[in-house]
Amino acid sequence: MKESRFYAYISRMKHIFRWSLMKNSKEESLSVHTLDTAVIAHCLGALRNRRFGGSCDIERLVMLAMYHDCSEILTGDMPTPIKYYNPEIKEAYKKVEVIANKKLLDMLPEDLRPEYEPYFDHSGEDPELLKLLKAADKISALIKCVEEENAGNREFSKAKSSIMQSIAEMNLPEADTFISDFLPSYGLTIDELN
Repeated sequence: MKESRFYAYISRMKHIFRWSLMKNSKEESLSVHTLDTAVIAHCLGALRNRRFGGSCDIERLVMLAMYHDCSEILTGDMPTPIKYYNPEIKEAYKKVEVIANKKLLDMLPEDLRPEYEPYFDHSGEDPELLKLLKAADKISALIKCVEEENAGNREFSKAKSSIMQSIAEMNLPEADTFISDFLPSYGLTIDELN
């Protein structure tokens, strides 16, 4: 069997840092963001099923969150102002992400690929799951902004407002509930949490 480098690449998520154009009080790795997004996605799925009468496949949602940014292992984190500057750049970057994900999948032994492909290729995915995934991703970014503001870093204030607005525009009761019920505690110190 040929040596596989897939997991070695996945482990490099801890070396990819987000928010590269911003002054950070504490750098956030892609690994940290991914775990936060997966935990938040789990919560959003549970809220959908328990409070809003949905039938979300929570385990699938969490797995989608675990692998949602893996392409950045090969591409790096493209700053938002560039990634969304115009439709052509946005579309071109999506194509680059697809190529990067395919390259990662090709590193797996053939017999394991079918286990991973559904988490890297979102075509044909349940649009409701993708909305919850997007909301979890945005909430993770919002939490980073809150943490930076709590550290006295005003660099993230505009990003915080922009992200709050984009979450509100999603019209997802699960995301609104997370923000009202859980987000305020992110501003507390460890002594205040006790």
